Amino acid sequence: MAEFFSTYGSLIVSMVLGALLGLSLYLPLMTGQLSLASPGFYALGGYIAAILSTQVFKSNSNFYPIPLLLLEMLIAGLVSGILGAAVGIPALRLRGIYLAIATIAFVEVLRVLSLNLDITGGAVGIFGIPQPFQTQIEYLWIALPLLLMSMVLFYRLERIRTGRAFTAIREDELAAGAMGINPTYYKVLAFTLGAILAGIVGAISAHFLNTWNARQGTFDASIIYLTFVLIGGSRTFLGSIAGGMVFTALPEILRGIADTGGLPNWLAQFLRDGRLIIFGLLIVIGTIFFPQGLVTPDIFKIGRARKVRGDR
Repeated sequence: MAEFFSTYGSLIVSMVLGALLGLSLYLPLMTGQLSLASPGFYALGGYIAAILSTQVFKSNSNFYPIPLLLLEMLIAGLVSGILGAAVGIPALRLRGIYLAIATIAFVEVLRVLSLNLDITGGAVGIFGIPQPFQTQIEYLWIALPLLLMSMVLFYRLERIRTGRAFTAIREDELAAGAMGINPTYYKVLAFTLGAILAGIVGAISAHFLNTWNARQGTFDASIIYLTFVLIGGSRTFLGSIAGGMVFTALPEILRGIADTGGLPNWLAQFLRDGRLIIFGLLIVIGTIFFPQGLVTPDIFKIGRARKVRGDR
């Protein structure tokens, strides 16, 4: 077991972080908003943690104090939430593909800024981010509780007034407004909550990766996170978690298949480097054959119905 965690510890933590990023994109989709801004807030959170840990909260100990990491997560979440509200108020007046284009532009603006500012290290980025743990698998002590707490909060969110308002807006915004629901307020709220979660995950990831640069927040990342939700399931938070974990592991699985040998060189190279092409094909195929994703609320309804019939 120790050998297993030593070998796959980094991948396991990455899968948990991928699930959290899927949830950050799922929040705007709960209100029917196709937002691709999560990579921008993720990159922002990572830069905040990287700058604070290397230039402000300098520590003389061998390992970075965990309380300081928690403080960085709090600051990253607050800053991302404030920026999310500031961006969301004007941007969420748009709908559909226009909102997607606007949020992609926001991600690109942040990327260009990070490439040209001295405090972010320019194109090189920030290296030598201090580590709070001896091994990468120990990041589960931070990431896994955050995922479990997020699951509990999302479970409750889908069953309270706010979550039902999100769903009502997604199904029919005009009808929701006629029922007294303020669509603008709830859409900005969902967008801001997603930004906060993405910023917190970015703060953890900066320490986990030990380096941070502009490649963390790109259009490519937007497509990958969108795959997490659309293929995993956009109608329940469990779909985003499953999609985030599976599609974070998928590139490593494909790379392992390519490295086993016996495949033509062109196919092996495609499996190693064609991640975005494969993800794009999955989005197209998935939206045709599984429009609500692989995990849907109906799965749980079917399970409950069978249980009731069995009790009878």
